[in-house]
Amino acid sequence: MMRGELVGLRALEPSDAEALWRWNHDPEVMRWMDDGHPQSLARTLASLQERPRNSYGDVLLGVEASEDGRLIGLVRLRDAEPETGCAELDVYLGEKEYWGRGFATDALRRVCRYGFEDMRLHKISLTVVVENHAARRVYDKVGFVEEGRLRSVFRRDGRWYDQYTMGLLEGELR
Repeated sequence: MMRGELVGLRALEPSDAEALWRWNHDPEVMRWMDDGHPQSLARTLASLQERPRNSYGDVLLGVEASEDGRLIGLVRLRDAEPETGCAELDVYLGEKEYWGRGFATDALRRVCRYGFEDMRLHKISLTVVVENHAARRVYDKVGFVEEGRLRSVFRRDGRWYDQYTMGLLEGELR
């Protein structure tokens, strides 16, 4: 397990399926996420059981609160390529009582440190819906820099939203 100040990051287990299913069916948690199509709990469990092991190209980790060992979210470095040294970052906290308390910031710092130090990445990128101000604050704190704006690419509640593209280079992590 990788430890931060407030969280630990670990591989996901089939026993995590119920939490993932619950988060993915919570409209408040999924508000600014691309949530795809609804899945059953059985399908969520099967996807965890069938998921290939973590590899350079796709590292998916559970975020545990160090204070109580509870699984509270996910972080993922995906589409990593050793030739370019770049990867895409996905993150969310599903347990709302941990929102706004520094857990997401700590998880991001830890997974980015892993990406730069252990995976030898040069750059980590992400996209965020412009109206997702809470996530944007976290990304800014960690050192991500706005690199561009994608117009009308995310649809929610019958409306199209813009997204920022953001990047973090090795050496910029705060």
